[in-house]
Amino acid sequence: VRLQASGGGLVQAGGSLRLSCAASRLTVNTRNIGWFRQAPGKEREFVAALRWSSDNVYYADSVKGRFTMSRDNPKRTVYLQMNSLKPEDTAVYYCAVGNGILSSLSSADQYHYWGQGTQVTVSS
Repeated sequence: VRLQASGGGLVQAGGSLRLSCAASRLTVNTRNIGWFRQAPGKEREFVAALRWSSDNVYYADSVKGRFTMSRDNPKRTVYLQMNSLKPEDTAVYYCAVGNGILSSLSSADQYHYWGQGTQVTVSS
């Protein structure tokens, strides 16, 4: 399974960006798809995740109300609409797919395939 993430860039604080992640195929091992991010010198952290078969989306507290994750199943693509961006949102954003249980959606360990990452930089 290959994941292609795109849409990163440089934006001023308060601005918006929309990330996309397209999966080459979906299998029994790819029922969950998530976004993670990693800032320089920091651990990779969970941002948002969903299941292809469900309308429920799960968010990290730090992005609730500002980020919206959505999906287009026929295109095997998910989006991350990021509004009201803050300098602390600066990071490389990764999409990943896995097949863990719902309670583990925020755990990077359950994701088997990762995209290459796209840089998001928010200036103050």
